[in-house]
Amino acid sequence: MTETNRDALRLAWTRTATNDPSIELVRASVDAGFRSYWRTVGHAASNSVIVMDSPPDKEDVRPWLAMRDVLESGGVRVPLVIARDVDAGFLVLEDLGADTYLHVITSNNADTLFDDAIDQLLKLQSIPVPTTLPAYDEPMLVRELKLFEEWFLGHHLGMVLDYDDLERLALVYRRLTDAALAQPQVLVHRDFMPRNLMPIEGGPAVLDFQDAVRGPIAYDPTCLFKDAFLSWPQDRVDAWLDRYHARAVEAGLPVPDLARFRRDADWIGVQRHLKVIGIFARLNHRDHKSKYLHDVPRFFGYLDAVLPNYPELSPLAELIEHKVKPAMRLRAGVVGE
Repeated sequence: MTETNRDALRLAWTRTATNDPSIELVRASVDAGFRSYWRTVGHAASNSVIVMDSPPDKEDVRPWLAMRDVLESGGVRVPLVIARDVDAGFLVLEDLGADTYLHVITSNNADTLFDDAIDQLLKLQSIPVPTTLPAYDEPMLVRELKLFEEWFLGHHLGMVLDYDDLERLALVYRRLTDAALAQPQVLVHRDFMPRNLMPIEGGPAVLDFQDAVRGPIAYDPTCLFKDAFLSWPQDRVDAWLDRYHARAVEAGLPVPDLARFRRDADWIGVQRHLKVIGIFARLNHRDHKSKYLHDVPRFFGYLDAVLPNYPELSPLAELIEHKVKPAMRLRAGVVGE
């Protein structure tokens, strides 16, 4: 189906679902996948709604709906569904506003906003993991790690790793994977970060949860405080992680002692940082979404802050310092010419 045909189908369905033939749609937001979001305008009702368009041949809406129900049953604030056509890939959702945490968070209100986010995260992590959810198992962890070498090192930098480099990466992947699997396992959102949190009363409301899995307990707190699009001073990140840990203990969640938790957060952070660098390169080269590359240096900053603290991860640190960063500088120089 062409984009024009999809636009017409979306508008016609929305007018029928809302019983308002005068309604129009304007773009509300686009995520990194194939879904798009549209806000209603020009209709008789006083309140706008959001239309989620999830083309069924590209991104089935059923996992989103199923996880929404799971989270709501556990007390997590999620968007209300007003109307749906699952086969066509259309939903009408309540309009939670235009601003996410990413738009409104500042150094002055971050403590309060993150404490509210922890409220929702503890509820999420307390939900028994549905048996239908995949596990964040070894194949998934390694597959994600390999995005770094395939898409960032290979496609983006044009690097060809020699045998020793591949051996060193494989060793680090093994250690990161073993550490992730050794963590207590809970329900994991996988993108619990400011862009996916809506600052509303009784919230924040949680978005973009369809890829949830059973996985390591330190994953989501690390996502929250080491965001893809926003960085904080390390001392504040440390204080927020400690705050999360204390509240998780109070909530009866299976967190280890604080020192072990902090190590777990660092190590699962390395796994995520490598994955996201790879994803951002893939978004650029495969999906022609270049804006994400601007945030890649943020993740190398996260890696630079953590890797020197763990000799077990030194093969990765050495590869980045001696081969990856020079290749990045060379590419930046070529592109800048």
